Amino acid sequence: MNIVLIIGTIGMLILAIAIVGFVVFHQRKVYRFNEELKKLEEEKQQILLNASIRFQEEERNRIAADLHDDAGPLLATARLYLNENLVNQEKAQQLQSIYSAKQIIDDAILLIRNISHSLMPPTLKNFGLESAVNDLFQKISGSGSINASARFHDYRTRLKVEQELLVFRIVQELVNNIFKHSNAGFIHLTQNNSGSNMYFRLHHDGTGIVQADFEKLNQSALGLGLKNIASRIKVLKGRIFFEIDPSHTYYKVTIEVPMEALI
Repeated sequence: MNIVLIIGTIGMLILAIAIVGFVVFHQRKVYRFNEELKKLEEEKQQILLNASIRFQEEERNRIAADLHDDAGPLLATARLYLNENLVNQEKAQQLQSIYSAKQIIDDAILLIRNISHSLMPPTLKNFGLESAVNDLFQKISGSGSINASARFHDYRTRLKVEQELLVFRIVQELVNNIFKHSNAGFIHLTQNNSGSNMYFRLHHDGTGIVQADFEKLNQSALGLGLKNIASRIKVLKGRIFFEIDPSHTYYKVTIEVPMEALI
């Protein structure tokens, strides 16, 4: 009887040790898995950060080049007309020099205004996101290359300007990608609110991508435009979904923005 008890005790002890060993092994496996996930997430965030920095640097370089190559020579030429010898010129020549300088300065003002508009579209600044998106889609449709339309169903309260600009730039980037890669015949955007979220949905009938493609491109060296979209979505504390309709007749991109983050 004692032998049976000893054997049973040893068996229970072995079983207990095996269970403890399994739990420890499993916990270590879970820990390693979580560490790998954390590392992948950190790498993804670093890619998005690098893309955002690269995009901002490209924007600064473009603006600097426009000012240096275009605005700089214009103002330098205007200065030639308005030099210290102007007071010694004949009156007719003075008037001609002043008129020429004025024309050049007007060109420089127009150039700088265009640069400013590229940073903050005036329709967006003055009238809000709905007007800016409708204006964008009307211009696209007016080109005759694609049928574009937009419908805002529930946009009574205007967001902050910087938030509207983020959403507008995301829509611009998405539309630009559709132009470049999809060969679509129509683009349609809708806006509505549901619960605590605001949704912008972009539909098109061209060749598109699904969420797995988006995630893959965000973790590669390619797809700078998509990385810019992802970095802006992160600032908005929102989410974006790429999917194809079950009928396979059109693709849909959904931008989800938590409304509490917009206060």
